[in-house]
Amino acid sequence: MVYEEISYTVANHVATIMLNRPDKLNAFTVRMMTEMIDAFDQVDADDEVRVVIVTGAGRAFCAGADLESGTASFDAAGLEDSPVRPDGSLDYSKASARDGGGLLTLRIYRCLKPVIAAINGPAVGIGATMTLPMDIRLASDGARIGFVFARRGIVSEAASSFFLPRVVGISQALEWCFSGRVFNAAEARAGGLVKDVLSAEALLPTAHALAQEIAQNSAPVSVALLRQMMWRGLGMADPMEAHRIDSRGILSRGRSKDVAEGVSAFLEKRQPAFPDKVSADMPDYFPWWEEPEYH
Repeated sequence: MVYEEISYTVANHVATIMLNRPDKLNAFTVRMMTEMIDAFDQVDADDEVRVVIVTGAGRAFCAGADLESGTASFDAAGLEDSPVRPDGSLDYSKASARDGGGLLTLRIYRCLKPVIAAINGPAVGIGATMTLPMDIRLASDGARIGFVFARRGIVSEAASSFFLPRVVGISQALEWCFSGRVFNAAEARAGGLVKDVLSAEALLPTAHALAQEIAQNSAPVSVALLRQMMWRGLGMADPMEAHRIDSRGILSRGRSKDVAEGVSAFLEKRQPAFPDKVSADMPDYFPWWEEPEYH
């Protein structure tokens, strides 16, 4: 795919996905969604990529959905194979009924590489919710964030009713969503949404330093498993479910070439060179879940 609304680069085992509509404050479109999903497909397929950074071009991260079409922006009547029936009733089961932001966040959720959000400016609506399934969020001191849906007469999207309370807690999630207000990076950090607030100049270097800490020292297969173990563990009903998965991981990884290399590197006081690849060496119990379908 030729990218028009994002850029995608790889260097030193780190992929950078940059939202690239700076003249529109990187407002989110269907095209941007499609390109970002494709980029995450590339990330998972490329063993050279060990970490992903997502950021925005220009002075914004993402100012939310592109509302140039006015009140029609959220009206599905004009979609191909529209979920709006001739009598005006809605067919919720159609693929066209699915929220585009959710298609993106579900793809990020399934990613096998760690994802760092470098929020370089305003992140509103989908600009905020797309970061929730990312693993670590850093923000510039000029970033402003808002879950503004109630102020537009709609509701939260991008599966954020799942992600946001798990990231910041139910009370904070509801306060931000009920009010729909836009808040600064300091409040985002105090509320647990971002790990750190940095100057604009320090944001990307800090994100890259964090990415390199992971890429240079951790086994990619272990990281891929850990990412899914942690995220999917949030939905487990009992710790026995986690114990089953942990036990399978310890048993299978304990026989891997990565463990032999990791122990040897530790004893020899050198940098490890893990041989196993995400594309070929995931254990036989992976995936341990069945992906639910949309109905």
